[in-house]
Amino acid sequence: MRALVTGGAGFVGTNLIKRLLREGYEVFSIDNYSTGKRENEQEGCTYITLDINDLECMTENTLLSNIDVIFHIAAIARIQPSLKHPQESLNANVNGTLNVLELARRNNIPVIYSGSSSVHHGVYGSPYAWSKYAGEQLCELYSKVYGLSTAICRFYNVYGPHQLEDGEYSTVLGIFERQIRSGEPLTITGDGEQRRDFTHVDDIVDGLYKCIGKDSKADIFELGRGKNFSINEIVDLYGAEREYIPARKGEYPSTLCDTSLAKEKLNWVPVKNLEDYIKKVVDEKHIVCNNAI
Repeated sequence: MRALVTGGAGFVGTNLIKRLLREGYEVFSIDNYSTGKRENEQEGCTYITLDINDLECMTENTLLSNIDVIFHIAAIARIQPSLKHPQESLNANVNGTLNVLELARRNNIPVIYSGSSSVHHGVYGSPYAWSKYAGEQLCELYSKVYGLSTAICRFYNVYGPHQLEDGEYSTVLGIFERQIRSGEPLTITGDGEQRRDFTHVDDIVDGLYKCIGKDSKADIFELGRGKNFSINEIVDLYGAEREYIPARKGEYPSTLCDTSLAKEKLNWVPVKNLEDYIKKVVDEKHIVCNNAI
């Protein structure tokens, strides 16, 4: 089996490629490396430097025509950057998704699309939220008009290995872990009472993998832990000092996943606990500190 991962040098894409390689897939990645990293590249995967906005290059690349499944992970992520650079987000997340679906239609390749839980909080809340919802609508369009198999997996606040820790696309826990290593207080936006359903990337990857071979027609699978924490509670788990900074436009009060459809149709059950993950991070920090004494 041959799998293509768009955004394969990014956070989720890298973890997905690791899983696919372990399962014996021949794996190809396309990434423009705007946020993906060369150091994320995995031995055994074929990496192609290519932008999903360039349909001509994708369709002309013979390696991409004989593919059994496409995981469309590539996107310009995060709400805040999309508010500052809406055109960039829309180009990548809407036009790029259209191009991936067109590649899939021409070669009859099933597509598994990475959606976002942000759609639950108003698709007009940010260009990012709208663009990810538009991607879902394109999947539904291509399923209904062309009979293309598409599955939509909505992610909830993903964390884990290879998460971004610096820059405007970094994750909350990525920022916190960088700050902990640097001995800085953890920065909390607003009052810290906003609640998030944090989901380990291994669970996300398992949900994506279980979509293979389902012949979905734009079925939507919510991939979250089904439990949420306030940001203040997260900082308590780290046992670190905190610093409050102004709230940011576009943030919403709470995310909480209903995993029932994913459990029913995919037999998917998340197993990774945030508390265990944070305890491991804290314990490793203590070991480093003690070794430095």
